[in-house]
Amino acid sequence: MTRTLRGAIAVASATALSLGVVAAATGSSPGQARQEIRIGLLLPESKTTRYEKFDRPYIEQKIKELAPDAQIDYYNAAESATTQQQQVNTALAKGDKVLILDAVDAKSIQSSVEKANKAGVKVVAYDRLAQGPVDAYVSYDNRKVGELQGKALLDALGDKAESGQIVMHNGSPTDPNAAEFKAGAHSVLDGKVKIGKEYDTPNWDPNNANQQMSGAISALGKDEIVGVYSANDGLAAGIATALKAAGMDVPLTGQDAQLDAIQRILLGTQTITIEKPYKPEADIAATMAVNLAEGKPLPADLTPTTVTSGSGQKVPATLLTPVVVDKENIKDTVVKDGLYTVQEICTPAYADACKEAGLE
Repeated sequence: MTRTLRGAIAVASATALSLGVVAAATGSSPGQARQEIRIGLLLPESKTTRYEKFDRPYIEQKIKELAPDAQIDYYNAAESATTQQQQVNTALAKGDKVLILDAVDAKSIQSSVEKANKAGVKVVAYDRLAQGPVDAYVSYDNRKVGELQGKALLDALGDKAESGQIVMHNGSPTDPNAAEFKAGAHSVLDGKVKIGKEYDTPNWDPNNANQQMSGAISALGKDEIVGVYSANDGLAAGIATALKAAGMDVPLTGQDAQLDAIQRILLGTQTITIEKPYKPEADIAATMAVNLAEGKPLPADLTPTTVTSGSGQKVPATLLTPVVVDKENIKDTVVKDGLYTVQEICTPAYADACKEAGLE
């Protein structure tokens, strides 16, 4: 685990301790001080495994640790911006005092954020920076993610970088993070490789990515494609299927450290992924939400920087540092960080590849 990630966890832990100290100083018992805490957790979709497997349980666990009597109302928008707007209305009607919001569409959710603000409800933007009067934001350095992906692709291409073309599969155009991944990748790749085809992929849909890749292979010819930039592991899954169908073996990037991506890396059908350990991010979001629900200002060490949203608001923020995962460091990253056990990764189909990679 990097020093930055350890620091993020320490920040969340220290903030949790300070909550208890403040309660004791005011003479309030935790139950008395926190009976009215009600927090809405709004996640964007479940097609990407991280949200139900990691983000939701980690956030709920940390909220309950900091405020045992808190009521948590959970909503998943199933990739629908309209559904998420309706869910915000439901959360406000239920009396949620803080919303932890991972926006499906950062722009269209602005009116809902403004509605929450007018109602005196605080909004913590989680992972994606929603537009409107957001009170706090926690995510990873998304431009850095794209830079790391681009560099990893160049490193994997080596001398082949100038001998062919790459295909770029960016994320959803409604996700502000996707624009940052894209900008970071271009800052590294432009002038170093020829981009034969480039796609934005609605809803981060693997099926769309599969069709896009198949179309690129048909248009460019499989012998002309030397590598593929994929903004996340979901897209990479669809791309890898298209590459396999065409009999192609070229470098392929990803992000999110999904289990299937780790297994593809072991087999050599994906080159790298980007790990953004979910627990530090979730812990900080939960800590921000509990502080705001209790009417406390956010401590400076929990919001060490400021970011500007698409609607021009300056938002106090924490940006964590992403990590590149390849075949050589799986044990020292996703296994060490508790994302997966060796047993979860090394099912019988991957036993030989795991042995070769030293995962035993």
